Amino acid sequence: MSIKTRMARWSFSKHQWLALVGGISLLIWGLSGLTHVWLVLFGPQQTVFMPPVQPVNLAGSRPVAQTLAAAGIDRAIAVRTVPGPDGTLYQVTTAPLAPRRYFDPATGAERVGHDAVQAEYLARHYLKEKRPVREITLQTVFDDDYPWVNRLLPVWRVSFAGDDGLVAYVHTETGSLAAVNTRSKAVQQRLFRWLHTWDWFPAQAEWVRVAIVTVMVGSLAALAVTGMMMLVAIRRARRLPGAAGWHRVSGYVLALPLLMFSLSGIYHLVQFALEPPVSQLRMARPLDLSPGRFAVEQDWNAIAAGRPVRALSLVEGPQGQPLYRLDLAQGPAMMGAEHDHGTHDHASHGAAQAMPTTASAIRKARFDGVQPGGASVYVDAATAKAVPLADRDLARVIARRFAGRAAPVTGTTLVTRFGTDYDFRNKRLPVWKVDFGAPVNASYFVDTATGALADRVENWQKPERWVFSFIHKWNFLFPLGKLSLNAVVGGATLALIALMAGIGLWLDLRRRRRMRSTT
Repeated sequence: MSIKTRMARWSFSKHQWLALVGGISLLIWGLSGLTHVWLVLFGPQQTVFMPPVQPVNLAGSRPVAQTLAAAGIDRAIAVRTVPGPDGTLYQVTTAPLAPRRYFDPATGAERVGHDAVQAEYLARHYLKEKRPVREITLQTVFDDDYPWVNRLLPVWRVSFAGDDGLVAYVHTETGSLAAVNTRSKAVQQRLFRWLHTWDWFPAQAEWVRVAIVTVMVGSLAALAVTGMMMLVAIRRARRLPGAAGWHRVSGYVLALPLLMFSLSGIYHLVQFALEPPVSQLRMARPLDLSPGRFAVEQDWNAIAAGRPVRALSLVEGPQGQPLYRLDLAQGPAMMGAEHDHGTHDHASHGAAQAMPTTASAIRKARFDGVQPGGASVYVDAATAKAVPLADRDLARVIARRFAGRAAPVTGTTLVTRFGTDYDFRNKRLPVWKVDFGAPVNASYFVDTATGALADRVENWQKPERWVFSFIHKWNFLFPLGKLSLNAVVGGATLALIALMAGIGLWLDLRRRRRMRSTT
């Protein structure tokens, strides 16, 4: 018997043996995977892409340090200006999970309980929603409706009246819409967790979940391999009639995608089992708000210098010196600003060309990471003069603080688009990626506007992220665009379910009935 004949018989017998469990597995993970594609393409989303913007003018305002001292605040994680419902306010973060506090720059009066008001203001802005609010609650932990993949905490859960169950999750610290839920989306997310990730398994039985899913998804990879072996070993002059012929034809096209989905899924599953995913988000170290350190109102005209300021934040420089960080608005007025040429300004100029307005453009911009901001300028709080400090330099300082160990910096890159190492789940852009060598061996993604650590990725984790992004999610098709890419992935998944699982299971059941009738 020739090697080709033996390979044909062996692969045929194994393919039949794997058919039932593999077909059922394909139905489970294929159908549940489609819910994710559906939500990406058609799920609820924000109606307005641009955040609310108000020009900042702090001339004549009460000293910010004096205002905060009167409120008993001598140290804070973050102090910045934000647009409020009736004008610019100081937003102060005193603890990572506590509600933000707000102060009127002109009078120094605190807006008690304003964080919930700010959340409703932002939710209505992004969703263009006029309905009454049913409930607003502060959420400090992840749950089934707002899972850990959203990364941002705390968020305000703003629930609107209506039968659709519209809920906006608002992160006031970044002024962003962290997530949008409806009753239909909540059901689909639940189906995805139950059938695709099996999150319903108790934590104590994690190894059982990993073993079962590995066996079932592994059967898909084995089906693909044995099917490919049959295609090579068994050559036919003409197509078989009926379902068997269509099943064989589909194998030529769909065996490789099936192998890609299954093997990359197993890799993802095993790595997450070895290193359970947790949010790496860390807030900046507290600022020293001693009286006189930040006297922004005294020299506002010198600080602004005619620049179109859209936000101001208090930061500390490499030596701990007090600095103002000015975020500039887009447009021709910003062209004279002193900023990090060749980095941040290029991204912002590109973004300034066209902000998305249509539903499909907004959806694409959210996943791509298009940012509405402009350039940034650092001003010395003592002299009110611009300092030659680029975001790149401050990013390295911040990253070293979080690393906590001495290690050489091997690269510093501005990230203006979501990608394999830093994906859509992190929400924050732009950030700086700072790569460290041994003994840290990791990349730190820092937000220079707030001094926060957005994410940390160990070097050993990067291959899995690349495989999951390019092989499981098919991001090698990124030139098509995010929405077209998901449409292609959804079409391939539907074809796998209909032609491979559907026809294959029917053929296997017919074979089993014939075997029972002959015994």
